[in-house]
Amino acid sequence: MVQSFADPAGELSTVGMLAKGLWMALSNGFVSHTGDARLDELLSRGGMSSMLNTVWLIISAMSFGGVMEHTGMLQRIASGLLHTVKGTGSLIFTTVLTAIGFNIIAADQYIAIVLPGRMFRLEFERRGLAPQNLSRTLEDAGTMTSALVPWNTCGAFMAATLGVATLAYLPFAFLNLINPMMAIFYGFTRLTIVPLEKQEQALGDGVH
Repeated sequence: MVQSFADPAGELSTVGMLAKGLWMALSNGFVSHTGDARLDELLSRGGMSSMLNTVWLIISAMSFGGVMEHTGMLQRIASGLLHTVKGTGSLIFTTVLTAIGFNIIAADQYIAIVLPGRMFRLEFERRGLAPQNLSRTLEDAGTMTSALVPWNTCGAFMAATLGVATLAYLPFAFLNLINPMMAIFYGFTRLTIVPLEKQEQALGDGVH
């Protein structure tokens, strides 16, 4: 099987054939032809090249966020959104709505995580809230709701994979629907909200 995959002409040594086959499988994936359809489906997979679309999206989201932060656009947007924020609950509520909004507008989960994270990082720090609070909120809102938007990359993938329209499975996606509400609940009740350690807060003040 390995010879037909990596060295069909029979020109390589056993070690060379195995090394080439391993490299090809890591890069481009492997397609099995055993004659057993279920076994072939199990063994046939993509490789790193099949993940490049996701990698490009992550790089694009981070680059976009970096440009917006460097030019001051993120701070301008964040200032407008934080104008009505009075406490921890309203800050987390604003973060949740922003992440969901980016999922709808930008149509990509990574942008909905990276940009709000960059926008609200300093505000969480200024209010004495540990970074894990922001990270959890972005997960609850940005990650969980991406699969509920039909034109989002996650929603489109789920619909194509399951063969079920996004809006058809949405009412049954309890975890995705409940998590953003739980994040807001935690914010207003301050349950499980982790304060920023004094050493970390002093270090952050020194950096800024």
